[in-house]
Amino acid sequence: MPLRSIAQLSVLLQSGALDPRDLAEETLAEIAAHPDKAIFTVMTTARARTEADAAGKRLREGRSRGALEGIPVAWKDLFDLEGLQTTAGSRVLRTSAPASKDAAVVRALAGAGMVSIGRVNMSEFAFSGLGINPHYGTPRNPASPAGEHRIPGGSSSGSGVAVAAGLVPVSIGTDTGGSIRIPAAFNGVVGYKATRGRYAMQGVFPLAKSLDSLGPLCRTVQDAVWIDAAMRGLPAVDAPQRPDPADLSFVIPETVVFDGAEPAVVVAFEAAVERIARVGARIRRAAFPEFPAIFELMAKHGALITAEAFVLHRQRITGPEAAEMDPRVVKRALSGENITLSDYVETLAARERLTAAFEARLGPGEFLLSPTLPHVAPALQPLVDDEDLFFQMNGKTLRNTLIGNFLDWCGVSLPCGAGDGGLPVGLLVSGPRGSDDRLLGAGCVVETLLG
Repeated sequence: MPLRSIAQLSVLLQSGALDPRDLAEETLAEIAAHPDKAIFTVMTTARARTEADAAGKRLREGRSRGALEGIPVAWKDLFDLEGLQTTAGSRVLRTSAPASKDAAVVRALAGAGMVSIGRVNMSEFAFSGLGINPHYGTPRNPASPAGEHRIPGGSSSGSGVAVAAGLVPVSIGTDTGGSIRIPAAFNGVVGYKATRGRYAMQGVFPLAKSLDSLGPLCRTVQDAVWIDAAMRGLPAVDAPQRPDPADLSFVIPETVVFDGAEPAVVVAFEAAVERIARVGARIRRAAFPEFPAIFELMAKHGALITAEAFVLHRQRITGPEAAEMDPRVVKRALSGENITLSDYVETLAARERLTAAFEARLGPGEFLLSPTLPHVAPALQPLVDDEDLFFQMNGKTLRNTLIGNFLDWCGVSLPCGAGDGGLPVGLLVSGPRGSDDRLLGAGCVVETLLG
């Protein structure tokens, strides 16, 4: 299947050049024929055909619901789909009760005419940035050199791979510490993490409610704009207001985000910055002492994500179900037992202070530019074989993106070139909480500049 964006497919569907049922059948056939069987965990074939037929009927009768009518979508295995168990990438939930109704955002996209194709793989319980899953397999990054299996990034691993492989134009993921932006960067696609609370969370299996956010992985920022509107129950718009490139302002953090970065990643990032600066955008570089303060806070009191994951999974990880789980997930979650209530409360209070201090350092309308990740996708097998290496790489992979979750940013990762081995490098454009509309407009401009 050609790599087509939502916008490209929408033109074909709205004009009648492509029928939604034909597109659904083509999509299902491509997935069935794809050699990587670790990308999708469940296919919703009957639902896809029913929704595609309904979309086709509306289009023929001139009752289109908008630009997303008939567009296929895949769902990370955290979103409730009526009649199916939500297994969260784990074996221990396979016998749970089926969902009685769709998650709120699933209903919203169905209401926009989208066609749910199936569920995609993920890190177990979304508790890793690497995308490795011992139960359902680890999807192979499509950018992997021949004969190699590079990791997809997580936790929305299947989402990133499904879009990068051209199997679906969009997959909806979640992001608690980087789980949308990481696989987007590793796989060379666009990943938009919305401000926490922008979308309804009903029917989404949580990890850490103080950090959880949602968003699409797709081919273009414009695609993300349309999905964002539909997830909020709004009609698709052509784009948010796109600023003149010369009116854009960016700050590049000199703190933390470049530590230990691969030279080729830095080269690709700086080349992208040069293209953005060439059109007159204002770019400055500055230190942000709030960034290392976050890691010092975690070292002293423990991480919010670990504390909340321990409470959520306490019975599982201290009972017989632990034997059925990824031991690395169990080990990481169990460490939350040592985080006291006072640790947790002090962290929340410090989070408010650090977020306010960070926002005070930004100029009016200013966004951050940084490498999404300090490295390209590493090989899978060494991480499977060496637990210490796994945890070391997981920490490094999550480092840049988790800053945004802690400080309540929104962010969009865009492909910006290649690093070692020709593997994708991501450029992360981030904004303070609530600046999503402006961020998406800026992202559309940056995407054009990067070509």
